[in-house]
Amino acid sequence: MVKETGFYALLARMRYISRWGLMRSGIPENVQEHSHETAVYAHALGLIRREIFGKECDAERLAVLAIYHDASEILTGDLPTPIKYHDRTIRDAYKKVERAADERLLAMLPEELRAAYEGAFTATPDEEKLVKAADKLSALRQCIEERKAGNREFLSAEEQTRRLIEEMHLPEADWFMEHCLGAFEKNLDELGTM
Repeated sequence: MVKETGFYALLARMRYISRWGLMRSGIPENVQEHSHETAVYAHALGLIRREIFGKECDAERLAVLAIYHDASEILTGDLPTPIKYHDRTIRDAYKKVERAADERLLAMLPEELRAAYEGAFTATPDEEKLVKAADKLSALRQCIEERKAGNREFLSAEEQTRRLIEEMHLPEADWFMEHCLGAFEKNLDELGTM
């Protein structure tokens, strides 16, 4: 008999983990929303790689990896970026904490499902780069929305995030920035939906 699992109940709590903890946000964002958006962008980057650049890529796998990329934050909370990446010691220690949290979440699953889910928590270095780019695109979109709403608090974060994406030198992310990012500056009428 399979015992009851709290895995999915914990995943549902991603909506209670707020992002941008050190920033005065006018548009609140939680980890669940961010994970969905990151999955959409990871899928897009995979499709761009496959369909535009003609390289092998499992876009659907990237989407799944992105769905779970911040799942550990259910147990750890969202450590603000300036702290998380302050220096190598903190970054490495936090990666260990995140991995331990991921392992704890996976251990909650019935044995029959655990192996299937482990792949959703483990990316190759190449997949990790694309998911990280999608993660940064999500952050950049949030910065753009905050700026458009008149919140100057996000101006330097927008500039830094844009620069980080450019410094990744990922053709897929560059293509997205060139062909898709400008639309986030437009209102509903300008997007041609009405």
